[in-house]
Formats: sequence, structure tokens, C-alpha cells
Amino acid sequence: MAVVAVASAVLSGCADRPNDLDTYYDDPTTTTAAPAVAPPAVAPPPVVPSALPPSTTSKPVSPLVRTVTRAVLADADLAEEGVSPGEAKVSNCLPMLPATGDQQLALAGSWRYPTGSSLEQRVVAYPGKGAAAVVQAVKCAGQAVTLPAVAGIDAQRGWCEGSTCTVLLAKGELVSGVQVTANTAARASEAAKRLAKIAAAKLKAA
Repeated sequence: MAVVAVASAVLSGCADRPNDLDTYYDDPTTTTAAPAVAPPAVAPPPVVPSALPPSTTSKPVSPLVRTVTRAVLADADLAEEGVSPGEAKVSNCLPMLPATGDQQLALAGSWRYPTGSSLEQRVVAYPGKGAAAVVQAVKCAGQAVTLPAVAGIDAQRGWCEGSTCTVLLAKGELVSGVQVTANTAARASEAAKRLAKIAAAKLKAA
């Protein structure tokens, strides 16, 4: 009877545990999830500052430079002459004008007539110097030409050599010279006197 009681106690103790052999005899395997690995950070591309545009002006434009530009004949001023722009040059008497220290203070223009005649202009500024004295000092070849007086002009002179006639006009610090080369001396002289009035008007308005 003692043996039966012991066996009964053992069986009743086993009856309180679930009949799962896997969990009863084997320890459950604990699975630990591997921590998530973040992708390597990618550094942003370096910011490259945009290049600054090159300066188009080496130095500021002075008021005198603007005055010289305004004194140069434009195509609209010569509409009645029927000319077209030609190769920019200065010849004959125009190079006799003294050079200036600043290249921006000397401008030139050139035009051609349908007949083959040519028109040239040169405008030069002389800072701090009266332009009338410059015109009076110039000596061009050829015969002097008497020009009609133009109000508002400080000095004016003209010459004709062959079929080329030149007129120099002075106003303040500016000298404007126009020169016509035509088929005949008469045509050159007539055109130079006519253009002198146009150049004088531009010179006074500059």
C-alpha cells in the first residue's frame, strides 16, 4: 500500500504540467533579432560658387567721353547725304589733330557715297585745354577755304587739297573734323561746307 501511494503521488504531480514533449524536455530557443543597420550616410556634393561674369568695363566712363560720343555723326544725321557706313579711318588732314592721352577721348567714323566719294570724321577731346587753340595751331596742306560763320562755335578752319576738303570745328574742349574726298574739288568743297553745319550742330548739342 505504501508503494501504491508513492506512485500515485508521482503521477498526480506530473498531471499538473502540459503534455508537450518539446517544451517539457527542451529549453525554448531564444531568437534575438539583429539590430537594423542604417545605410552609410552619403555626403552631399560640395557647393561650388558660380563664377562671376568678367567685368566689361575696365574703368568708369567719364562725362567727357560721353560728350565725345555725342559729337560723332550718326547715320540718321547723314540721311540726306545718302551715305552708308564705310571702313573707319582718318587720312589727309585729320591725322594732323594732336593725339590725346586717353584713347576713349578720340573717336572716328567713315562713310561712303553711292558715287564713290568718301566722308570721314574725327572727334577729339583735350581735357583742360581750349579746343580753339588746337584748331588754330593745326596746319593742313592745300588752300585755305573760307567757311560761313556758325554761331556757338569757338573756332573753325577749312582747307582743300586737290579733291579732298577738310573742316575743323572747335567747341569748349572738343574738336570735330570732317573731311570729304570727291571726284572733283568743287564737289568736295560743297559737301564739306554742307557737312560742317551738321557737325557743328552735333558739337553744340554734345
